[in-house]
Amino acid sequence: FITLFRLFLEKILLQCILQSRSLSRADAINALRPFYFAVHPDFFGQHPKEREVNENSLKRLNGYLENLQKPGFRSFKPTQLTFYVREREPNSSNVQESFSDSGFRAVSFTLHTRDLLSTVLDILNSCSLSTEHIQSLKMNSLPHKEAKTTVNRPIKWDKTYYSFTGFKDPEEELEQAHRVETTLISWLDDNEASAMKKLQKSLPLRKELERLKAELCHQLQLSDIRWQRSWGIAHRCSQLHSLDRLVQQRPEALKNVKGRTVVFTDRSGMSAAGHVMLGTMDVHHHWTKIFERLPNYYKLQKRQLLLEERISQLLGGIQVIYIEELQPLLTLEEYYETLVSFYNKLCDSRLPFHPRSLRGLQMILESDRYAPSLHELGHFTIPAVCDPAALQWFIFAKAREARENLKRKEQMMITERELISTSTEKFSLHRLYKEPNVSSAQMIDCCKRLLEESLPYLQGMHLCISHFYSVLQDGDLCIPWNWK
Repeated sequence: FITLFRLFLEKILLQCILQSRSLSRADAINALRPFYFAVHPDFFGQHPKEREVNENSLKRLNGYLENLQKPGFRSFKPTQLTFYVREREPNSSNVQESFSDSGFRAVSFTLHTRDLLSTVLDILNSCSLSTEHIQSLKMNSLPHKEAKTTVNRPIKWDKTYYSFTGFKDPEEELEQAHRVETTLISWLDDNEASAMKKLQKSLPLRKELERLKAELCHQLQLSDIRWQRSWGIAHRCSQLHSLDRLVQQRPEALKNVKGRTVVFTDRSGMSAAGHVMLGTMDVHHHWTKIFERLPNYYKLQKRQLLLEERISQLLGGIQVIYIEELQPLLTLEEYYETLVSFYNKLCDSRLPFHPRSLRGLQMILESDRYAPSLHELGHFTIPAVCDPAALQWFIFAKAREARENLKRKEQMMITERELISTSTEKFSLHRLYKEPNVSSAQMIDCCKRLLEESLPYLQGMHLCISHFYSVLQDGDLCIPWNWK
């Protein structure tokens, strides 16, 4: 009876809250604190695949929340997200979930709401997280005169909340992490033996992977074979074996892939960068269809390149580029649709850019933002929905800085390659590489400090520069770029 009464009160409270749809960005962030603590990548340091999924999904979620607050923005598209949620106890839900042995579960849901409050409730309910604390936001959402006694401050839950729900107290976890600060030397002392054991075990599979990749690239005349995610060596070998079987069974279907790069990823198609994407969950039948449709994709790619050239002409010669490491993985169709929308907006505005006045500059186009920005590497990040007048002013104001950043980028790339080569040689590493979300500046700083150390542990190892400490399943050592 008590449980039923509690559920009844919760329903009444939520109905009252829904009557007021005005929720600030700060309130939304406070309301989503249990969600952020459950999915934040910092807590997935030992699970690189799950960490990457959560990082990408959080970027898309933040873009969705930003669009909700843009005045007059109405062109919403349903956004499907997948998160790995740190688990308490499995419970029943109508949300698609799969449980792992590592203390978290995968949750997939689709956002289609048009206001912050409904979106926040959808996220919490989809992840089976409590919504009781949202009632305290009602006063914060009222007009100033009615809520003048309310103090706008972050929500702090009582310790009994974690005892009752079974959640871990994130503040305690963070405090413990700060108290026991990991240093590079101490971490290598504790993990070098384990990493070496895993590395030795993976060596036969690594050789098999290199053999399969070389044979398939030669047989299909591919430019390269890549993977979107940090899948293990065994997983990658399995994917190449699947592709090899398809080659044996349907060799005529793969004649159109000559000269292309094949990328194993979450879905099949052609990427915005022009790579052939093979979804790892798809069967050979789906792969065959993609290979058969390649001529049509190539035609669409030509239209994409022509459209990028027209946009460049309208914007004074600035080059439209697509950077795989910095942008979401888009299909060719999705990217082309974004280009068309942006091109039509430019044509309607008739911006007075002088021809070739911006030659040598670069821009990327994104659909999840609404404010232009200048990246430290020198390219402009332009939202497809950006106001043309504001865009013109921003580009003119930042053009000189952009050119300086591009020059600095060239020098940084040279310095980065030299330091990677020097570090690999000094420590006798088998391989030194970085994760895509580690910038060149961070990599340079990391390598310079590494070269000042004596680290015999690293001989023959695969070292990845990341944001976290972890040992991957095949023995790769991951260290943060800003290690202590």
